[in-house]
Amino acid sequence: MPDPIRPLDGITVISLEHAIAAPFCTRQLADLGARVIKVERPGVGDFARGYDQRVNGLASHFVWTNRSKESLCLDLKQDIAADILDQLLEQADVLVQNLAPGAAARLGLSFDTLHERFPRLIVCDISGYGAGGPYEQKKAYDLLIQSEGGFLSVTGGAGDDQMAKAGNSIADIAAGMYGYTGVLSALLLRERTGQGSRVEVSMLESLAEWMSYPLYYAYDGASPPPRAGAAHATIYPYGPFPVGDGNTVMLGLQNEREWRAFCERVLHQPALADDERFAANFKRVANREVLRALIIQAFATLDFDTVITRLDDAGIANARVNDMQGVWQHPQLQARERWRRVETAQGSIPSLLPPASSNAFSPRMDPVPALGQHSASILSELGLSNERIHELRADGVI
Repeated sequence: MPDPIRPLDGITVISLEHAIAAPFCTRQLADLGARVIKVERPGVGDFARGYDQRVNGLASHFVWTNRSKESLCLDLKQDIAADILDQLLEQADVLVQNLAPGAAARLGLSFDTLHERFPRLIVCDISGYGAGGPYEQKKAYDLLIQSEGGFLSVTGGAGDDQMAKAGNSIADIAAGMYGYTGVLSALLLRERTGQGSRVEVSMLESLAEWMSYPLYYAYDGASPPPRAGAAHATIYPYGPFPVGDGNTVMLGLQNEREWRAFCERVLHQPALADDERFAANFKRVANREVLRALIIQAFATLDFDTVITRLDDAGIANARVNDMQGVWQHPQLQARERWRRVETAQGSIPSLLPPASSNAFSPRMDPVPALGQHSASILSELGLSNERIHELRADGVI
């Protein structure tokens, strides 16, 4: 029995994309059934293809963000390539691009230009800093946006020499998510108006939105949350604690009821619950070093499993500090059957199902494309003969 219809079946997305933000946006559109045609430079492709060779010789970033797409090579500096792109856009619903600032406009791909010719086309522009303003032309990479957006100021150890970036591309991911949801909202709007619209997403604004809690914490010149390593900056105890067998447990308390249960049932020190130094969260934060020493002392004679059992029995949130292998083997992901096999040019690999599960359809989990793998088939759909396609390949157009 075939899968039920997916939400974006019949929607075609053309993407001039590289790195992470736009590819992550369009991969999620593909998950929902959209046909995503990824336009890449002949011979080179998306430069994320060359980031590393960790997945059977393929790049880790690339296999993550590019499953279920078709790869079309086009040298957009050649006139015939621009004609081909026009034909594709004439049939498309969405254009997504995260080219260098101003590059899309120079190629005649600004929303205003395209809207006159293709009034139903939705255009999603993803950039580092957005159009206009003094930073419009400034290069933007994930780490640089983490810096500009204030993320580094609240992440890492206490000293200024201990700032730390996120271990993944958080600014790219934020922009990709807003691009994805922006396109979905534009498709819904088109159902009402019959007209395409422009979705503009900047990495800086995406990350700034995610930074709203520390921004408001530092409102009107107030001091910002201090860097606190893996601990919470403004709630305590909330973070990693060593236990007697050399392992580390992550735990978090949210309210006074949990604080009392923690003292009585985990630390086995009920009198500590009424200690004036720790009688409210802001007091525990102010005296965190003293409290941390008491917790570590209590855990020093216990092994990891004993601490976890006590925390669970007391209703205190806790977690293991997993490495990547721990996540690959996570029993919850295994029990919920969240992994599927996806094909690549170098064999099948495991791939995580999209987190938003639906009982109405199964997401697309199709292969990760090789560079230019679909060039011939896409051009054939446009009516080009095999001989003409061979000529375009010989001329470096595809």
